[in-house]
Amino acid sequence: MNTNSVGLIGVGLLGSSLANRFMERGLRVHGFDSSEEQLEALIQCGGIAGDSAAEVVQTCDVVFFALPTSDVVLSLIQQLRNDFKPSQIIIDTTTGDPQKMISIGQSLAELGLSYLEATVAGSSAQVTAGEVALLLGGDAELVAKVQPFLAAITSKHFHLGPVGTASRFKLVHNLVLGLHRAVLAEGLVFAESLGFNQELTLEILRRTPAESGVMETKGRRMVERDYQLQARLSQHLKDVRLILAEAERSGAKTPLSEAHQGLLERAEVLGFGDADNSAVIEAFRYPQTEDL
Repeated sequence: MNTNSVGLIGVGLLGSSLANRFMERGLRVHGFDSSEEQLEALIQCGGIAGDSAAEVVQTCDVVFFALPTSDVVLSLIQQLRNDFKPSQIIIDTTTGDPQKMISIGQSLAELGLSYLEATVAGSSAQVTAGEVALLLGGDAELVAKVQPFLAAITSKHFHLGPVGTASRFKLVHNLVLGLHRAVLAEGLVFAESLGFNQELTLEILRRTPAESGVMETKGRRMVERDYQLQARLSQHLKDVRLILAEAERSGAKTPLSEAHQGLLERAEVLGFGDADNSAVIEAFRYPQTEDL
């Protein structure tokens, strides 16, 4: 296995951050994305842009997927069936439907490939800083084999079991993290309605038992209405829908996530779907009866 280069399909927010981590550690990155703009950005950072996804998988022994949904991954695998190499390793960072991730692993195994889920607990900015955790699903021997690539991203990773377990736990993580954002947003707007300055409110809360990591990463963005993209709001809405579907399958009760879905949908209708997910606060700033 060549550990000096790595393939990367999808060089958007997450993929470009992964590319930077790899290149900082001396790896050659061969990438592809459907966006010419993203490919040009990869080249500017020192990466090698492929003309197609097929070119990337034909070039590299280890290929990372950084794609928006498991449906996109399934479609890509069908397109690349004749381009994969025997014994190739696919590491998938997609937050997707756990059942579909299992199907992806089975499809690749039939082609003689190894598949590892490596879902990312954190934003693209946190990937760049090396502050994320990787949630791993797959064979333990495979985890050990690709350790140099995982270490290039972060020192924190958790092997949770076979394929499917990482995507299920990522939904647990995103449920808690997303609700932290929603609670902070509601609290800031509530404080303002009582006559308290939001900036002062945030400063005080960060020095009390109510403090959370979300205050550090998203608090000032909410206060200043700075929604420069780190993690897209509409992408988290997709995750919440996956959470609710998985909860229905398992019989879990998730009333807070049901309310959270409504908040995110409202923020999306207000035009914040492509903004950073800190824009969930906008769902609290407009009366529910307002004509959109």
